[in-house]
Amino acid sequence: MKITAKTILAAAVLTFASAGTTTVMTESASAASVSGGHASFYGKRFHGRTTANGEKFNMNAMTAAHKTLPFGTKVKVTNRSNGKSVVVRINDRGPYIRGRVIDLSRGAAAKIGMINSGTANVKIDIL
Repeated sequence: MKITAKTILAAAVLTFASAGTTTVMTESASAASVSGGHASFYGKRFHGRTTANGEKFNMNAMTAAHKTLPFGTKVKVTNRSNGKSVVVRINDRGPYIRGRVIDLSRGAAAKIGMINSGTANVKIDIL
């Protein structure tokens, strides 16, 4: 299992909550679903600019911006209208438009078929 901030936090919570009992956490036990909403995407205008985590934005990479998830978190984003999904890594902050829950890179948006519409109703699962 990959050690991430989310894994460490989950382990700390389990340790505190168990108070002397032994708990075994599996990979699937750490997966959680985040309430879905509307996704948008960003591309050319931001390509090559520095993201909130300090790396250069690549509009063709499988990355996304989220307001609160830790950088490096991988999430599965599923387009509810066509069932297509993509796994992306959170590397930026946003979206800054009311009613949107995640901003995908152009490459990720293409994988789930939302380039023409610009937005999509999505489900987000933390991996």
